[in-house]
Amino acid sequence: MPLLLNRLLLGLWAFVGCCLPGLAAASPPAERPVTALVLSGGGARGFAHVGVLKALEEARVPVDMVVGTSMGAIIGGLYASGMSPAELEREILAVDWNALFSARVPRPTLSQRQKEEDFNFSAVLQLGFRDGQFVLPSGAVSSRSLELLLRRYTLHTRDLADFDELPIPFRAVATDMVSGEAVLLRQGDLAAALRASMSVPGVFAPLEWEGRLLGDGGLVNNLPVDVARQMGADRIIAVNIGTPLANRDSLDSVIGITLQMINILTEQNVQRATALLTHDDLLLQPQLGNLTSASFDQAEELVRLGLRYGESVAASLERFALPADDYQAWQAQRRLRHAALLDSLPQSLAFVQIEGAPPQQAQRLQRRLDVQPGTPLAADAVESDIKRLLALDETRRIDYRLQREPASGQEGLIYTLSDNPAGLHQFRIGLDLRTDFQGLGDFNLRLSHTRRDLTTLGAQLRSRLELGATVSAGTEWFQPLGHDRQWFSSLYAEHELRKIEWFDSDGDPFALFRRRTSRIGLDLGWHLGRTNHAGDLRIGVLGARRQSLPDYVNDTAGFSLTPIHWTEAAMRLAWVADQLDRAHFPTSGYRYTLDLQQGHYRVLAQKTDFVRWNLTAQQVYSHGPHTWNAYMRLASSSAVAAGAVDEYALGGFHNLSGYRLGQLAGNRLALLRLGYYQRLPYQPGLVRSLFAGGSLEAGTAWTDGALAPPGSAQRRWRLGSSLYIGADTGIGPLYLGIVHAPRGYTGLYFVLGRP
Repeated sequence: MPLLLNRLLLGLWAFVGCCLPGLAAASPPAERPVTALVLSGGGARGFAHVGVLKALEEARVPVDMVVGTSMGAIIGGLYASGMSPAELEREILAVDWNALFSARVPRPTLSQRQKEEDFNFSAVLQLGFRDGQFVLPSGAVSSRSLELLLRRYTLHTRDLADFDELPIPFRAVATDMVSGEAVLLRQGDLAAALRASMSVPGVFAPLEWEGRLLGDGGLVNNLPVDVARQMGADRIIAVNIGTPLANRDSLDSVIGITLQMINILTEQNVQRATALLTHDDLLLQPQLGNLTSASFDQAEELVRLGLRYGESVAASLERFALPADDYQAWQAQRRLRHAALLDSLPQSLAFVQIEGAPPQQAQRLQRRLDVQPGTPLAADAVESDIKRLLALDETRRIDYRLQREPASGQEGLIYTLSDNPAGLHQFRIGLDLRTDFQGLGDFNLRLSHTRRDLTTLGAQLRSRLELGATVSAGTEWFQPLGHDRQWFSSLYAEHELRKIEWFDSDGDPFALFRRRTSRIGLDLGWHLGRTNHAGDLRIGVLGARRQSLPDYVNDTAGFSLTPIHWTEAAMRLAWVADQLDRAHFPTSGYRYTLDLQQGHYRVLAQKTDFVRWNLTAQQVYSHGPHTWNAYMRLASSSAVAAGAVDEYALGGFHNLSGYRLGQLAGNRLALLRLGYYQRLPYQPGLVRSLFAGGSLEAGTAWTDGALAPPGSAQRRWRLGSSLYIGADTGIGPLYLGIVHAPRGYTGLYFVLGRP
């Protein structure tokens, strides 16, 4: 029935369009003045535009054309394309804006290789390398999800010659980032036009548009009154929701100064624009309090404030209003045009293709798509396909479009892959820092480099370097096997120098030594799951050369330690399944790992067999703002060389809090931890999320046999706990807390990086 109704409406529209061609868009009668709606930019504050639109609807004010900048372009463009204020409100309240602006696709859909890097490496800075130079990220926030959202909302406008053919004629304003000129967007891809107009410098990357590099229109024309005049408006309703200039107290940081600089530029051009308004026009400036351009989590409140302000100026809107019957006729004409555009969408897809990739890669990727020829057009399914392809880490950006075959007139779907602007090289720089504020702590600088697509199957060479308390270097050749890439091989080598302390049962250190380990291995692996992101299973061989070199042994310990050299060889089975929604402060999901080795070590001519295993399990649950994070680790080695009696160690924040790093160690280990945290309603500076939480922990580690150092810990469970403020920042997770252990110590602890 809905399809039949749409087709009847389409036929009626065709009849009206033939008889009255001037009504192709919602144009006003000759006897009525042309009213233009001009919407300014302002980031999240632009949600107030939706409330103003609801107030205009209540006041029966017809809008004959819309001009917008930045967020004003997005709200205005969607309204002009046919969405009602109520639909706009429903959609923006349904969007998870924090997730929308996430720099990566949802973590559970990433390949396990990407998850491991995400889990183990908190990058302060990421760089690409292309055409002989390093490439910085062009924006601090990913626009990928926003682009898909705009594409979903505007797909029905794909065949329009220009934006005058929308239900309401529309213009968007952007800035040419090369010349500094204002660019008027009046035709082409509506979704791209809206995205270009909201390319806030330093936040979103500029957008390529017909050979020009476009940035946020607010830099040159945040309230485009002049554009409305050029379109023929007789009177203008201009809505300015720009962020007011900050006071001096807010200008104490680089971020504060940068935001003020942008606000000064926009405020100056807004003042020039308001000077163009006449007594026939109306300037609306909703009072939005302390809500800022970044208050995306306050969408509902912003819409409410916009509506309340619009209702408060109802008397000023009366001169723009129509009689009830005339207004209903205007709305009917607008809805009819919108229905006709929606009905033009294909019921099923004649073909599905992938562009921007070599034929062999395109065929392989197409086999992973759920959307196939003959299936209905569904935005959810298309976006799911895009996320699945992005998770393969073969491209950084994927868009889609509908395309019509000239001969048959049938439409199909084209996925378009874009080159990674960072090139084939990726560099990551990270920091790890921890201290107990009592003179003990460590610092590590971490560097990594990945070279992609070394073979037609997408081989990668990943190298890493760590400097600080631990010095290590390693490299891995990762080779996908087969065109479906479900199987892979991994050849790796690494070298590590680590300082180790041994402690007696009272927690006092009695020995300090250096351990060197050189390791090489080869794995054959299998990606689990239909889309290869459920986890990894590996089987392989490894060999190692290790040595322990004592620097200090307490004479009163009654224990002597001489340099020890030994070699190891083993078969290895490793499994990991990671579906945590975030690497840091997850709110849902699980992560399980198992590493099993069977082999032998050799000291001089003596050979000793061993079986080692290390099992971890993590499960995260949330209810509302409350999150519980349960973790368990069990580890065992049946035999160890004399220089490695600390094979597994406990101590440090969240690893038996209240004990020093490595204070409890041995060839057997058990750890249980129950954590709780709650997200706080604050987002200062570069902090993405702020949390308050705590943990309860119980663990033990001990050494079997005569190799145990005198006075070392026996098989006895210890307790630890913590209370902390945590932050997910642009440079990794950060914790500042109090730790306590009944048999350990109580004090402050600070961690930057993974505990």
